Amino acid sequence: MTTLTLAARDSRTMLRRNLRHLQRYPSLTLMIIGIPVVFLLMFVYVFGGTMGESLGVAGEGREAYVEYLVPGILMIAIAGVVQGTAISAAMDMTEGIIDRFRTMSISRAAVLSGHVLGSMIQTMLTLAVVLAVAVLIGFRPSAGPLEWAAAIGVLAMITVAMTWLAVALGLAADSVETASNTPMPLLLLPFFGSGFVPTDTMPAGLRWFAEHQPFTPFIETVRGLLTGTDIGNSAVLAVGWAVVITVLGYTWAMRSYDRGVRSR
Repeated sequence: MTTLTLAARDSRTMLRRNLRHLQRYPSLTLMIIGIPVVFLLMFVYVFGGTMGESLGVAGEGREAYVEYLVPGILMIAIAGVVQGTAISAAMDMTEGIIDRFRTMSISRAAVLSGHVLGSMIQTMLTLAVVLAVAVLIGFRPSAGPLEWAAAIGVLAMITVAMTWLAVALGLAADSVETASNTPMPLLLLPFFGSGFVPTDTMPAGLRWFAEHQPFTPFIETVRGLLTGTDIGNSAVLAVGWAVVITVLGYTWAMRSYDRGVRSR
């Protein structure tokens, strides 16, 4: 077998391992799905009427706000899943599983790819549930087949980037408790972007930050694809941010894997 074939086989094995972990802890998956759904329902039914009227988005009241809100909630969903991935990677590192894998004839990339692929599957399931709930409460995307395909591709690209970063954070954490906290900014950044309100309604300093952090172009690209709003240069920025985060996360994760727990 070639090196690439062996790596693919090892990746399948690691993916099965991570999927079995998900099966053993269904409550974790339910919680990961439940958090963005709760945010969606809360913001639509508690704040939606006022927000939809005051933000100047198309439509009226709650119906207008749900169209605006859903892309931001999708980012919250992705961030929630990758937080669990960081915890899983930290458990492998702190419990010595990574050191054991490093002594075996297993592709080093495959061990971490198992976490990434498992997180991808979990994220796509979560996004599907969130979108289904959004449609039930009034979300009516105008996207055609090509726009839907592009939106799914963008969401997958964002998921890969955030997952590699989460794996790196988990491997670098001193403990599982630390790993549960370090990805927290990923959950908060959509709130400080265009996920819940337009950035031009923010104070000058916060507006600058919102317009120059990665989640705003992510959200604007998905929003444009699903609802037909102007994307502008957001798609280019989204791809650029995703590539940078993926490279950073992958490089950091591989270096942490090579070091193992010897430096702890």
